[in-house]
Amino acid sequence: MITPAYIRVMAQYNSEMNRRIYAAAAQLTDEQRRADQGLFWQSLHGTLCHLLWGDRQWMSRLDGWPPNTIPNPQSPTLIHDFGELRAERVAADAKIEAFAARIDEAWLAEDLTWWSGAAKKEMRKEKRGLMVHFFNHQTHHRGQAHAALTMCGVDPGDTDLFLVVPGL
Repeated sequence: MITPAYIRVMAQYNSEMNRRIYAAAAQLTDEQRRADQGLFWQSLHGTLCHLLWGDRQWMSRLDGWPPNTIPNPQSPTLIHDFGELRAERVAADAKIEAFAARIDEAWLAEDLTWWSGAAKKEMRKEKRGLMVHFFNHQTHHRGQAHAALTMCGVDPGDTDLFLVVPGL
């Protein structure tokens, strides 16, 4: 079920949903984006920072990106300026889509070994399953961002995969 085609669809979905979430977030004031709304990472801005932090962390393991220089608990402070955060998100999404285009079945079948700060130990898992985690993490926190935007009266639009990715 987890094929290179699946990875490419999920990368497209990720990019489009981020475009929608950031366009909606741009309609808010900085104060609204930074208000504690009871999300896991408190604010919409903190949640968006954590999402980028998480993507960078996984892509440092999966595709050789530079690793984060701050630990996960500080991820909501990754980038202070919303415009800069948005530009970095766009750049990351383009790189994730390019990465997805290079994935093949052989790569998916390989294991990845890495040090997990969350588990506090070395981990070894098949890349196929880790790619599911990668996209699931994005969807989980984007759902929180969507809820935060909705609470602020901004509608980011449809989130259903078949309505977001053309040709699905």
